Amino acid sequence: MLLSCASILSRIPLGVHYWFADWILYPTMYYLVRYRRRVVAKNIAECFPEKRPSERKAMAKGFYHQFCYTIVESIYGYRCSDEEMRERVLFEPMDEVNRLVDAAGGGIFMLAHLGNWEWMASVQQWVSPGVTEINVYRKQKNSSADKLMNAIRSKRGGVCVEKQRILRELVKYRHEGKPVAIGLISDQKPRPEVTRTWVDFLHHETGFLDGGEMLGKRFGYPVFYAYITREKRGYYRCAFRVLAAEPGKTAEGEITRAYAKALEQNILNQPELWLWSHNRFAYRKQ
Repeated sequence: MLLSCASILSRIPLGVHYWFADWILYPTMYYLVRYRRRVVAKNIAECFPEKRPSERKAMAKGFYHQFCYTIVESIYGYRCSDEEMRERVLFEPMDEVNRLVDAAGGGIFMLAHLGNWEWMASVQQWVSPGVTEINVYRKQKNSSADKLMNAIRSKRGGVCVEKQRILRELVKYRHEGKPVAIGLISDQKPRPEVTRTWVDFLHHETGFLDGGEMLGKRFGYPVFYAYITREKRGYYRCAFRVLAAEPGKTAEGEITRAYAKALEQNILNQPELWLWSHNRFAYRKQ
């Protein structure tokens, strides 16, 4: 049902989607439903204690606008042509990235819920021929939502793999001699009892997932951070930064801490782009 609705709605011009986001979706979420307003306000206040209340409120409103844009852009992207998507999302520097990925037979691309993270799956159009872009994800409880997520993220030729199956799939790809580009959204909160890396992040001692570091070391794949900026509404730039060209030579936790630092810089650059509505700082170090 959701996939059918998205297929129909994706035919609507993007300008109409933005009108709906600004005049219907945003007022509904911010003023009527008040979607996670307390969580957003708490997160922003704790991460930006130096800001005035008026500045924090403006930041929160900027986040809700971007969140609404991400929703309608993701739906529109389902029917968006490859040519238009290449104009809307620019990846760089792909020559250097492809050189490292080709040499190692794969690469780990760590990103966050920042900007339009769904559109980042279009990197399949930018990697070297023969490289398969893999989106690691958590299976949704709702089967319709799961099908929709898979359809949107695999639109450009990539494949979605549940996180529980990623090791098995990567072993299979390596055995078959197929290079891969693995996309990992790594800003979710791990449970404190399984967290190995804690970082001073936005005025919080925060635990971080280390799956990107673990996979990079296990398979010898270079690890990158996807530094996302919004050039203007509907247009994004993703600048890949090398976190570790040779992960096996790094100390334990080094790559994960480098990811956290890069993400913090990314958020401070355009704070309204991050997903402030998830309770990122719920856990404390035991």
